[in-house]
Amino acid sequence: MDFGGEEDILFERIGKAGVVTLNRPRALNALNHRMVNALSRALQEWEADSKVALVIVKGEGRAFSAGGDILDVYRAGMEGKASPQFFADEYRLNAAIARFPKPYVALIDGIVMGGGVGISFHGSHRIMTENAVFAMPEVGIGFFPDVGGSFLLANLPRSFGMYLGLTGNRIKRGDALWSGLATHVVDAELLPELLGELTVTGNIRAALRSRTVQAPREIDEAAVHAISHHFSCDTLEAIFASLREAANDGDEFARATLETMLKRSPTSMHVAFRQISTGGMLSMDECMRMEYRILNRMLTGHDFYEGIRAALIDKGSTPQWKPARLEDVDPADIEAYFAPLPNGELEL
Repeated sequence: MDFGGEEDILFERIGKAGVVTLNRPRALNALNHRMVNALSRALQEWEADSKVALVIVKGEGRAFSAGGDILDVYRAGMEGKASPQFFADEYRLNAAIARFPKPYVALIDGIVMGGGVGISFHGSHRIMTENAVFAMPEVGIGFFPDVGGSFLLANLPRSFGMYLGLTGNRIKRGDALWSGLATHVVDAELLPELLGELTVTGNIRAALRSRTVQAPREIDEAAVHAISHHFSCDTLEAIFASLREAANDGDEFARATLETMLKRSPTSMHVAFRQISTGGMLSMDECMRMEYRILNRMLTGHDFYEGIRAALIDKGSTPQWKPARLEDVDPADIEAYFAPLPNGELEL
């Protein structure tokens, strides 16, 4: 089946399922604009096709999807030609997946970050293997946890989403299952037969019944309690103060967490704190419109391009954030990220 996207994303009708394969293994299946638009077209057609009972999304190689292909965005920004169009189409796709009326099954075997999260974790079934690693690491590149991160992270228990958004830390399937990010866990060796049964019967419950396994939470109760205590604070400054106090008392978890966050973009952390705090009160569509407002301002700022430079252009270098310190971020500047767009909001 051809919905565009060239060879980067493949579409098949197999039995009762529409099967999507992200097919850029050398790029860890990072999403580009062609892939986003092709998947959007496929979902529109399959939603209307009575012969398609469910949609299955998987990745080729050792990653599900490591995010969006942001080098093109970086180059355009460096040339003064930054455009929000890729993100507008991506956000529309994220919202469409969240409201998709048929089962949407993501088989997550390997890395899933950023844009990969946006095309998997808003679906009805998020199935992770022992190889799966989840993260929303955007604050580390001067960006913010977008693709519906406002909605997704805000609705996790015990401030776990705020912790993930502000640190960018990675978790595995046990923590994902405990927090509600994953709906099921399956061993990787069983994915081919799971896929086969799903396409033949379309019966997700029956296909999973004999294949799901127990995946104990990786994070211990002390860390869960610490996250709930520190990351439920009313302000970002209060989170830092709480972590510093615990670290000064010899708390190793607080010390390590503080060390991680001090490397992140101060502006990005302020934005992420507000978006996640707000996201719990908004619908998915409202979150996507909020994120589109933020995105437009990020594209004209400094830290996003500096973060990409340090991470992907001059690999391993230390980003020079502006402002460099949390206390130097002007609240009015953060407010501006969330202001209505003069040329109209994102249409979903």
